[in-house]
Amino acid sequence: MPQLTSSDYLEQRLDNQIDWYSDKSSRCKVWYRSLRIIEIVAAAIIPLLSGMDNLLYSNWIIGGLGMLIAISAATGSLFKYHENWIQYRATSEALKHEKFLFLGGSAPYDGENAFQLLVQRVEGLISKENTNWMVAVKSEPKVIGKG
Repeated sequence: MPQLTSSDYLEQRLDNQIDWYSDKSSRCKVWYRSLRIIEIVAAAIIPLLSGMDNLLYSNWIIGGLGMLIAISAATGSLFKYHENWIQYRATSEALKHEKFLFLGGSAPYDGENAFQLLVQRVEGLISKENTNWMVAVKSEPKVIGKG
């Protein structure tokens, strides 16, 4: 099997992972903020509508807004957009940090085994993220009646 060069590793693995974590972080940020805005706006409208006695279907609208708040909050909690946004951004930034230390020849990448050390540290970060994800998935509460 041919040896992987540092430029190949940087392009094919490290840059790919940085892009993936950065993209996922951005998407989670958008989802988190969008759902929170929905909750805030719907919650702010409810007291306004409650004071309007002559509004047709106000009770239905208030009930619908309450459902919208509950669905938005549950969706955000279920998919952990806030937690994932932060974790993915932290992982992306940690990978970038390692890349630039390596490219700059700074410690700990100032020795003769710099590339091997880079691979170990980067794969360690990725492995840690995968392990954290598996722990989070396994710790999710089971739905009663589901296998």
